Amino acid sequence: MRHALIFVYNWGKNVARLLRSDHLVLSVLAAIIGLAAGYGTILLRITIEFLQSIFFGASVDGLVISLATLSWWQIIIVPTIGGLLVGLLVFYFMPSKKPEGIAQVIEASALREGKMSLRNGVVALLASATSIGAGASVGREGPAVHIGATIGSWLAEKLHLTKSMSRTLLGCGAAAAVAASFNAPIAGTLFAHEVIVGHFALSAFAPIVISSVVGTIVSRAYYGDYPAFTVSEYAIESIEQFPAVIGLGVCCGILAIIFMKSIAVSQDKFSKLMGPEWIRPAVAGFLVGLIALGFPQVMGVGYDATDLALKGEFTLAILVALVIFKTLATAISLGGGFGGGVFTPSIMIGAMLGGAYGLIITGIFPNLNIDPGAFTVIGMGGLAAAVLGAPVSTTLIIFELTDDYPLTIAVMVSVVISSLIAKQFVGGSFFKWQLERSGYDLEGGFEAALLRGIPVSQITLPSEDTVGIGTGIQQVRNKLQTSKTGELFVLRDDTQLYGTITLSDLSEIAFDHDVDNLINAGDIARINPPVLSSSHNLYEAIKVIKDSGEHYIAIVENDDSMKFVGVLSETDLMSAYNKALVDLRKEEHEGGV
Repeated sequence: MRHALIFVYNWGKNVARLLRSDHLVLSVLAAIIGLAAGYGTILLRITIEFLQSIFFGASVDGLVISLATLSWWQIIIVPTIGGLLVGLLVFYFMPSKKPEGIAQVIEASALREGKMSLRNGVVALLASATSIGAGASVGREGPAVHIGATIGSWLAEKLHLTKSMSRTLLGCGAAAAVAASFNAPIAGTLFAHEVIVGHFALSAFAPIVISSVVGTIVSRAYYGDYPAFTVSEYAIESIEQFPAVIGLGVCCGILAIIFMKSIAVSQDKFSKLMGPEWIRPAVAGFLVGLIALGFPQVMGVGYDATDLALKGEFTLAILVALVIFKTLATAISLGGGFGGGVFTPSIMIGAMLGGAYGLIITGIFPNLNIDPGAFTVIGMGGLAAAVLGAPVSTTLIIFELTDDYPLTIAVMVSVVISSLIAKQFVGGSFFKWQLERSGYDLEGGFEAALLRGIPVSQITLPSEDTVGIGTGIQQVRNKLQTSKTGELFVLRDDTQLYGTITLSDLSEIAFDHDVDNLINAGDIARINPPVLSSSHNLYEAIKVIKDSGEHYIAIVENDDSMKFVGVLSETDLMSAYNKALVDLRKEEHEGGV
């Protein structure tokens, strides 16, 4: 009896410990978020289909066929009106006056402790659904990721979870959305780690996997177990075929650069457009409508056009034309202020590029013994990976679509080459570029982002190692001998930083007393020393110390007043750096990231 009681007691303790486990809490919440994000993705698709049926009388997959039955003025007027609705919605209900997408999810994860606004998420969903429903050349996967991440963030905020757990739930929502969109749970998991969370920590892996799987189950229960695209089996049998694959990878990298740069140019041009901001999407819609008069395939997400390319039903001329005009239509749509993503447009453009490349290569080298359709699939992966900055998850999406291991190896080769080229010339993904244009720099990863959140004012110490401009040389010598830093800070009017003096700055007059009455501190001071203002952060301070080689940096109130505040030492900075990293790792361990 005693042993039975001890067993029950120990079993109860273990159950209680399990129930208090953050990992269990995260796993349960991950399942809930997977469920909500899966249905959120379905809601987005239903809304798009509803609006598209109103605007064009067509489903998503039958848009091109429906456009053929419409008058030319309808093809132009519908995206124009849709753009006007999107412009008004974003201008009056979105605080930033801009649509939101994956870039804002990355920003929230890296810089805002995983916090996102549910209100902004709902507005972004409506703006994106209206954009796609009205025919804008944008994707629906980006908005799906945004609403999924918003759900995760909202739940974390309501439960008052730590910022580490909030970031994990943010990733859970993103993973479930990608998995539900492509019926690809593995790709959804890796996309969240690769793009959103920014690392592959094992403690975050389980919740994100759970959420991704649940999102896939929800999607399959509603739409059935069907892949996003129908892909035939293609044989990659010989090493001799891989030079052609490498060539396509180079082409994908170059086109990815053109694609991203074209959006930047379009955004700059629209920003200079006269009139209110809310009119810009309407102008963009008008231009997209004009393009659609000749090439209706550019409108909407482009799933139907991509399927036709995979089936080899386009001629070389049509494929090349669609590469050009889909790129142009997407640049106009996103630059003009429509809501939506770049995932599906990049997949469609990559498919067109791969299809055209395959026809040309097999025409030049008929003995290559490879189906041109294989290049269509390889082009999809190569371009999308370079644009999204997600080579691993993009490759997995292709593998889950094709279930073809040899073809996936060819996709991997193309993905690596295109991603390297894009990174070399653009510096990263489309989302990183978006954030940089908005003034956010995520260079150095998420640990560097943490340091950017710590102002130098937190570790700035007041200094008595100061002298006035008119201070005599002998007094300078005396103060340097007793200085704790080995450096004096020369002030104008006892407040404004003028320069600095070290023993090496004295050089030959260090022991020459004949000049004591001829030279003062202002004469020998370095008047352009490295300096930081109180608003700078530790990441910027580390760069200044590294570039200058100085061990002590003067801190001023701001760059205009140059009022001397104190000094920051390299030792204190590194201590703060290490403490921040230790605190982060501790929170990750305790919070489940």
